[in-house]
Amino acid sequence: MRLPHSGPSTWLRESDLGQFMPEYRQYLAERRYSTFAQLTYVACVAHFARWFAAGGRLVSDLTLDDIGAFLDEHLPDCDCPGRVHRGRHRLHAALRHLLVVLDQIGAMTRPPLDAIDLELGRFDAHLQQERGLAHTTRVQRGRIIRRFLGQSPRFDFTVRAQRDPRLRQFVTQHLQHGHPASARVLADALRSYLRFRIGRGDAVAHLLPVIATPAHWRLAPLPETLTPGEITQVLAAFPPELPSGRRAYAITRCVVDLGLRCREVVSLELADLDWAGGRVIIRGSKARRIDALPLPVPTGEAIADYLRLERPATASHRVFVRHVAPVDVPLGPSIVRKILRAAYRRCGCSHTGVHVLRHTLASRLLASGGTLKEVADVLRHRDLNTSLIYAKVDVNRLAAVALPWPGRRP
Repeated sequence: MRLPHSGPSTWLRESDLGQFMPEYRQYLAERRYSTFAQLTYVACVAHFARWFAAGGRLVSDLTLDDIGAFLDEHLPDCDCPGRVHRGRHRLHAALRHLLVVLDQIGAMTRPPLDAIDLELGRFDAHLQQERGLAHTTRVQRGRIIRRFLGQSPRFDFTVRAQRDPRLRQFVTQHLQHGHPASARVLADALRSYLRFRIGRGDAVAHLLPVIATPAHWRLAPLPETLTPGEITQVLAAFPPELPSGRRAYAITRCVVDLGLRCREVVSLELADLDWAGGRVIIRGSKARRIDALPLPVPTGEAIADYLRLERPATASHRVFVRHVAPVDVPLGPSIVRKILRAAYRRCGCSHTGVHVLRHTLASRLLASGGTLKEVADVLRHRDLNTSLIYAKVDVNRLAAVALPWPGRRP
């Protein structure tokens, strides 16, 4: 449906979305978006309002699916008149904020939770409160169980597995093409859910043997590490002209020198830095415990330079914060991965993962005379067996216990 030529202001007036623009502008201003950014986002909403009004829809009917339809179906073939915003990333950001505002003021009809959502909420609470699992693990298992319940919403747990092959089919379908490590994640998630149902009184213990785990020897491969030269190149890949370069360099030093995980880096708070004692407190660890690590001088200097020279004024107590609006919103773990992957590219390193730096730190500790117990303490492993894989890279100790090759002359 083609509408007569008009402008963004007219589009907002003709849509009932226009009445919410004062609240929308206030929301953006409170998060310290510039005036230009506010006007840009309002123009993006106007573009969406024109398309939304053409379908005769009301704000109360607005859902996330409408945003997806606008971006995926309308935007590629958009012929709206005038200089409208067509950048997908900016439109997505503006409409995401719009949904938050409309939800806060109660303008949208909140759809009722279906049975699967309610079940996943109970399962997640079980994993958090009774099992003590980390957020990322709970999200991962929730996605798997959502696929399972979505495929078999009326799965009858009371029948014998031999009489109802749906669980077996689900496992077979998802395990036959996957990597052994990912297959183990799937199997662990399904077993965890079945044990959750057993705890709620369901007689489903007979289904546990149905979930087969492919053979995967976790300690079989050598841990991937970086050479000292590669570490030097990565740390040198932060030129002075790099935007937010001090923050990126300080984050990288936290991973290289302390072996912190991505979530642990972004969870650091100002109160966790004990400058007088030369240590840092780790609170957001995977093991849900509080640890104290020595703060190396290069790491402390990098953090101090960032705090003094680059960190913006913000109400956040986090050490590392956003440099663009909304400044007070905490950083996500993905920013650490983006920073390190960009550093790898700048220095020509072929690696893309973050965990390789934890492996490298463990290898350096062993090479300097450290023990596996010290590696486990620095990397904050709950089980010493997790650190056993690093015994393979302890060349000095392996050489001391190596037997001569059969037939070799003394």
